[in-house]
Amino acid sequence: MAEIPTIETKSKFGVPIGDSASGSGILMPKLKYRFRVTLLGGFGGTGSTTTVLTQNVMNVSRPKITYEEVILDSYNSRAYIQGKHSWEQITLAVRDDITNQTTNLVGAQIQRQLNHYQQTTPAAGADYKFDTHIEILDGQNIGASEVWYLEGCFLTNVDYSDSDYAATDPVTITMQIRYDNATHYNGTNDIDGRTAGGNPMPITTPELNEVTPGV
Repeated sequence: MAEIPTIETKSKFGVPIGDSASGSGILMPKLKYRFRVTLLGGFGGTGSTTTVLTQNVMNVSRPKITYEEVILDSYNSRAYIQGKHSWEQITLAVRDDITNQTTNLVGAQIQRQLNHYQQTTPAAGADYKFDTHIEILDGQNIGASEVWYLEGCFLTNVDYSDSDYAATDPVTITMQIRYDNATHYNGTNDIDGRTAGGNPMPITTPELNEVTPGV
């Protein structure tokens, strides 16, 4: 059978850039379902292992930042400058496993923030705050492509969902998490070329064993 000549066309995909009439190609996007969440820095108390939470994560929102506007009134005009910023809370939803490990960890963190039996509170934020990693994965390597590092986290709302005779969904626990600051890092996997035209992220990522509780 005669070989049919073919022409490669994928390189022509994408938006034309510069003087070329051909496309610039399409970069592989990060996919929403390839991610990992790790709660660090004493979530649930000193010595707690949060692996079970990582295994039961269903979804998480990514950090969002808002800058206030400061108005500078002038003669006939107004100008604007940047004021203080604020990080919005993230939402983390996990499955409530049959062994109660998930709910025990969440309950322990609630107790760290306020002892509901003794009606006492911690003396300082460092006594109950924790840190969080939100990592984007590539589907092949254990190392992350990207890491969000959230410092000084604490729970502001915990929703233990509901029970329903007509439902077959798993029971979930949804947490609202407030944090003091978020920083963005390149991951440690071996895929090169993740950025072009300059790298806005630091080269190194805080290792899990180097992270200390937020203050």
